[in-house]
Amino acid sequence: MMSSKTQTLAIAPPSSQSMIFYLLCAGFVLNGIVISLIGPILPMFMAKWGLNDSRAGLFSLVQFSGSFVGVLTSSILISARGFKPAIALGIASLGLGFALLNAPTFALALAASGLYGLGYGFATPGTNLWVGESYGARRASALSIMNLAWGAGAISSSPLAMLTMRTSHVSLALYIVGTLCAALAMVLLRMPFGKPPHHENSAVQATSEKIVETGVAVLLGILFFVYVGTEVGTSYWASTHAQRAMMWSGNTWALAPMFFFAGLLGGRAAAAAILLHVKEVTVAVAGLLIAAAGEFVFLAGNSPLTLFGGAFLAGLGLASIFPILIAWLSKWYGTRARKVGGVMFALAALGSALMPPLVGVLSRLSGSLRIGLLVPLAGCAVMLTVIGLLRPSTRG
Repeated sequence: MMSSKTQTLAIAPPSSQSMIFYLLCAGFVLNGIVISLIGPILPMFMAKWGLNDSRAGLFSLVQFSGSFVGVLTSSILISARGFKPAIALGIASLGLGFALLNAPTFALALAASGLYGLGYGFATPGTNLWVGESYGARRASALSIMNLAWGAGAISSSPLAMLTMRTSHVSLALYIVGTLCAALAMVLLRMPFGKPPHHENSAVQATSEKIVETGVAVLLGILFFVYVGTEVGTSYWASTHAQRAMMWSGNTWALAPMFFFAGLLGGRAAAAAILLHVKEVTVAVAGLLIAAAGEFVFLAGNSPLTLFGGAFLAGLGLASIFPILIAWLSKWYGTRARKVGGVMFALAALGSALMPPLVGVLSRLSGSLRIGLLVPLAGCAVMLTVIGLLRPSTRG
């Protein structure tokens, strides 16, 4: 249950809010590049260190275990000091870890992925929650635009990986992105985000408490866990599956995640407008049905059309889900989402840490990555079931 007090948000001045939003969009572009590049270059790392599917899955496990720690720590920091320190520290850590990723040993590369995972855990919840609090009734649309920026970074990671592998300039690309992250973090530290919220008594609090009973929190937590695990589980293994599914004349298979993120990008661009007119739950259910169809086509594919087309459909269907989850979190919990969001984003980090390695383990045990990719397909079915139990349209 919620306490008998509520929080009053000290928001950024209107003249600064738009600038902060644009800077955070830039941060999400870099965030998307950092988090998504490991998928396209994973086959290179597997060849470099002789990794099997189970060991290759450790990158995701370490990265999002670091994210889990970052989320828990950032929740405390945001509640005490506001959004600015957590977001700036997160972006700086993203850049530093990313710059060190192409290390000479597997252990050092894993440590680097843990560092930028920690940064992801600091920057991502704070950015989403700031937007959720700052844009009121337009939060779902604004969050779609923000996550559209993340998709723009993610979609660029595949051609960036393919180009740098062909030209043997992987480390140079990592250094450039790392430097941009450091520069952006310094700019954000100079922006007026507003002060942390203060507490005051509220007669409306008892009504709000009815909305956030334990059952709702559990179901929402399952959605965060499964959604992010499904998204990362698909994008993480997309290049590896495409490489094995058919014979290629070059390394065009590295573009498979690009088509997945192209679906995310296009879907979030459309969702920003659609969510202004269509109920969030309708968009979410339709999206998950499309995603499930795309996941099936992708895992069964044996041609560029089915592999890339299935990846695109999967991303298109999943595009609106995360912005909608953040909107529900902000709407149902208000400014208390700063604390509750810590739990939700921690569950999301656990989903990212556990579901992609599970794909690898099932692949090794069955001898087929197609079997492993049943995990994200099952994730779509789980989310549809949970949304049916949650009944979001009855909660305001």
